[in-house]
Amino acid sequence: MAVTREDFERAIAAYWDTKRSQLELSKIAERVGAGTAGSVRGGKHFDAVAALLSKFFLDAGFPVESIAVKGNNIILPGYYRPTKQWDVVVSYEGTLVAAFEMKALGGPSFGNNYNNRIEEALGTATDARRANLADMFPGEEPWLGYLFIVEDAPKSRNKPTRLVRRGAFEVEGVWNHLSYQERCSVSFRRLLAEKLYDAALCVASSGADSIPVEFDDRLDWRHFHAAVEARISYLRELGIPRR
Repeated sequence: MAVTREDFERAIAAYWDTKRSQLELSKIAERVGAGTAGSVRGGKHFDAVAALLSKFFLDAGFPVESIAVKGNNIILPGYYRPTKQWDVVVSYEGTLVAAFEMKALGGPSFGNNYNNRIEEALGTATDARRANLADMFPGEEPWLGYLFIVEDAPKSRNKPTRLVRRGAFEVEGVWNHLSYQERCSVSFRRLLAEKLYDAALCVASSGADSIPVEFDDRLDWRHFHAAVEARISYLRELGIPRR
């Protein structure tokens, strides 16, 4: 069966359900003993989203062992550092079929978190692309995807961020008077335009209303779905995976 929008919406809902459950357990753990709280907070909230991404490739005939969401097989070589751990990695007979990062932007400090997330996205992709130029991925050209959930809240959606303060040089005017959701649009459109990522999905959602809001039509589920399927079709024409 094909991966559907309904599958996507259920995965986003599961993200918030798990996050809410972990928060409650974390509060209990902190009361029982601080030493146990960290393990409760450990990231399982993206598990359903990882399963959704994996389904694309399972349905396309890739063997289960070629798809990794945990363990050593999600570690890829870097160029500016020895290795980088990705969230979902599909590899087959020397080809990096796909590697996905999954991140979220939440409050209350949207400004600091936004900057950190964009720096992470930029560094991760730059490292992988440079590693490819150094022949660390011997098969077909690697394919990179990014899935980003922005917490849908007044501070991310409605409140215009302050004018960017001038420093030693003039700041590009495009950044002024934008909400953080709109800044995410600019950032990920540029990451795609520079070919640092092959696909990006950027949506807003919240625990109160998990239905994803697609605030940029170039970063929506339809485009992301089409990009993943295009990658699968391209490799299929090259005999990957072998039948």
